[in-house]
Amino acid sequence: MKASEKPNARSKKRSILLAGTVGAALAFFLDPERGRGRRAMARDRIAATVRRLGRRGGRLARRAESEAYGAWQRASHLTPENPPTDDETLKQKVETELFGRPDVEKGKIVVNVEDGVVVLRGEVANAEQMTDLAEQALKVPGVAGVQNLLHLPEESAPNKKAARKASATARETS
Repeated sequence: MKASEKPNARSKKRSILLAGTVGAALAFFLDPERGRGRRAMARDRIAATVRRLGRRGGRLARRAESEAYGAWQRASHLTPENPPTDDETLKQKVETELFGRPDVEKGKIVVNVEDGVVVLRGEVANAEQMTDLAEQALKVPGVAGVQNLLHLPEESAPNKKAARKASATARETS
């Protein structure tokens, strides 16, 4: 058998199979005794499928519309209308943002707020986390600024360096 004969044999088998399937479907639907009921049932099922797909498409369109509207609202209203005015509320909002992260140890960081300026004190695992926490605190609505006094393990706190230097100088002079 030649290679050119194989596709012809396959296409002949497919044609026979297709003709058999079409013939069986015609016999099923054109049966004189039960064909009318079968045609009605097929018509009803097709109509139900079209309605179901239409409802599903409508839901998807409404969902996409609502998500687009929500994204537009979030983009156009970046700051809330009423940012917190008192320092305690602002402190709680900043703590919620910072301590909501799984990589932040809550017992090692202290958050204070003074006149809208957030002061971060404590020890963090790495230098990247120091900058990330300060940037995240600055994004909270109502925060006027951030004073970052965080330090790495085995380092002295930034606010202690001047005091230690002054104390060392005082010991030398006395």
